[in-house]
Amino acid sequence: MTDLGLPHLHLRLTDSTNERARGLAAAGAPSGTIVTADEQSAGRGRRGRAWSAPPRAALLYSAILRPLGAAHALLPLAVPVAVCEAIESLAPRSCAIKWPNDVWIAERKVSGVLIEARPPDWAVIGIGVNVAIEDGGFPADLRWPATSIGGGVAVDRARDAVCEALGRWVDAPAAEVLDAFRARDALAGRALAWEGAGTDAGTGVGAGVDERGNLLVDADSGDRLALGAGEVQLRPASAAAGVRPPDAK
Repeated sequence: MTDLGLPHLHLRLTDSTNERARGLAAAGAPSGTIVTADEQSAGRGRRGRAWSAPPRAALLYSAILRPLGAAHALLPLAVPVAVCEAIESLAPRSCAIKWPNDVWIAERKVSGVLIEARPPDWAVIGIGVNVAIEDGGFPADLRWPATSIGGGVAVDRARDAVCEALGRWVDAPAAEVLDAFRARDALAGRALAWEGAGTDAGTGVGAGVDERGNLLVDADSGDRLALGAGEVQLRPASAAAGVRPPDAK
């Protein structure tokens, strides 16, 4: 169990909690330090995408973990598992994980994770959770539909739940992390398309994750591939049965 939450730097407005936490980590801040904010002006997620939310309506959270070792090899899987557990402790919601680390409720994104590391010294675990954003409060240009925890949950409660769950999972044995991730895998058995994943773009069906945390896909070419990075999207359900969607060319 890793204790997270102290020291705690809370900011009304910052450019990015991850940027602040990175600076603190580089200056020697201890493991367990967290940075939170009411609002971010330059929040970002994976692949440099913007992360925005109305003030005090989302948990904007970054934690410092140090030092890093072999036990943290599956940190990118452990963190979304912890976020799922935290959300489900707060409200009657059932969460799933879209590899590598988006958290879904009913196939709508409620949380994203961005981990930035300088091994073996430290990692900054950035987590954004939509807590109390109304449906009309999300940007119109989102790549994927979004949702919130809702139910009157306060951002402070979400912060405490994330600290507790994350503390349990960051040092969990690899076998437990893999089992927990696989139980929540939103892409297993689903028709997928991918690009920029260290291999040519392609299509196929999700086949789980391997022991290193790579996404396994049974490609339409007949090969089983392990994707370590890149962009993966669901395809229409008809594609899995070999039926072209109406807009296919």
